[in-house]
Amino acid sequence: MATPETLEPQQFNPLNPEETAELLKENKAEPVQPSQGNLARELEFLYGVPLQVSVEVGRARILLKDLLQMGEGYVVELDKLAGDPLDLYVNSRLIARGEAVKVGDKFGIKLTEVASQSDRIENLG
Repeated sequence: MATPETLEPQQFNPLNPEETAELLKENKAEPVQPSQGNLARELEFLYGVPLQVSVEVGRARILLKDLLQMGEGYVVELDKLAGDPLDLYVNSRLIARGEAVKVGDKFGIKLTEVASQSDRIENLG
């Protein structure tokens, strides 16, 4: 059995830059970009995962003293103008915008702007 004292140092023979560049070109694999149909099949096992969807009308920053003074009839002014689109979030990430609609006795959102499918998937991360 060889011991550290009996091992001979290995010769380090670095490649020159041209050889390294040529090897990298030869071994470079192109990344596979799935088509939309392929992507749907690859993600099919995730289709049953529940996601939290929320719609935001607007936001406001208030002082603690104002929060403590709130009561029925108190109005909180939001940062959006009347008629501005509502924001649709999925798992706290902005996915789309739209307008409020009434569906029977409930509210809904009619989407007017939607992020691309690849952006939506990326934003779910």
